[in-house]
Amino acid sequence: MSATLSAVRRSVFPTADDTWATIAARELKGKAEAEAVSLLQSWNMHVFMRAAAPKGSPREGRQILPSDVIFVEAPKA
Repeated sequence: MSATLSAVRRSVFPTADDTWATIAARELKGKAEAEAVSLLQSWNMHVFMRAAAPKGSPREGRQILPSDVIFVEAPKA
């Protein structure tokens, strides 16, 4: 039996310099920054719960990697 997806959840690949705030501003226009960042983090626990890069590394303090899939909408029901 072959299964197919009926709907695909919108997502993006971040740029090297993206933060939660820059993704929120670009993808969730019209929402207050704090609300948009909170929504993104709740939809992307696989990234949000990752430890930030250690001090002294090129990505110091960042959780988001360019290879991450960042969901920009809530899960489908």
